Amino acid sequence: MQNLASGLAITGCGSAVPAASLNNHGLSEIVETSDEWIASRTGIRSRHLASPQESLVDIAVEASRGAIASAKINPEDLDLIILATSTPDDLFGTAGKIQIQLGAKRAVAFDLTAACSGFVFGMVTAAQFIRTGVYRNVLLIGADILSRWVDWNDRRTCILFGDGAGAVVMQANEQDHLLGFMLQSDGTKHDQLNLAYQPEAKPLANLTIGQGGFAPITMNGQEIYRFAVKRVPEVIGKALFHAGCTVEDIDWLVMHQANQRILDAVAQRLKLPAEKVVSNMAEHGNTSAASIPLALDAEIREGRIKVGDKIAAAGFGAGLSWGATIFEWGR
Repeated sequence: MQNLASGLAITGCGSAVPAASLNNHGLSEIVETSDEWIASRTGIRSRHLASPQESLVDIAVEASRGAIASAKINPEDLDLIILATSTPDDLFGTAGKIQIQLGAKRAVAFDLTAACSGFVFGMVTAAQFIRTGVYRNVLLIGADILSRWVDWNDRRTCILFGDGAGAVVMQANEQDHLLGFMLQSDGTKHDQLNLAYQPEAKPLANLTIGQGGFAPITMNGQEIYRFAVKRVPEVIGKALFHAGCTVEDIDWLVMHQANQRILDAVAQRLKLPAEKVVSNMAEHGNTSAASIPLALDAEIREGRIKVGDKIAAAGFGAGLSWGATIFEWGR
């Protein structure tokens, strides 16, 4: 065990998306829809989609290398790798393969599943390892290839999702730049957003077992909208309280990129001006656990988010789960 650390800093970021993209006009050739219909209801105009040859490991490794370089450390310095994903290449876990491809020989690696809240849940999980002094350098990845599990004949869901990966490096620091957080779950509404196992009966000797795969994504869009608009401002408020901050202290709101209407409604309830709300869904759509770090990385690399800026990050989705963190970017 390392010496106890008093805090942590988020010191590096990176992101990656598949090369191919499908815009709304292309999607309108698959299902009955239009660019105007999709954009006006979601804010989405395009999404990146993985080819059969591209894996979650591929984009996660690319995003991770960017984050490691940004933090100015080497892969061998990493103590822990957390992969937040709902779409692993291997149900037994994908983080270990990322560890090997990065050359992070010292790092412990595991998958974490909390759907679109995964990155926020992962950040809080990583913080506990750092704050207790167990690990000093943690790589947190949010990555999903949701196109694998979309019903491309269902226009209610296929218009929403894209593929991508984002990563951050979190390091032990004398000052604590993760100022506050709040995580919540409500399993009574788990059936509102699913990527569920679909068993098929298989006779086996004198009994029958279930074997099969997973059904495509199903979602009650109206219920998820109502849930997000109500619960996300609440959880951000609670995280701000724990951080000893107010809404006025926040420089940027980086939410899960699910729907522009949700972003607008949450910002309105928090009385946050539109210029403080980060949105990249027009290009990427809903990339689940990847959406927050994808958006964060773009703003940092464009120079809009600066060292010391206070960021409210909020995720919400299947489970149902939701949460928020308040942190300062950089050392």
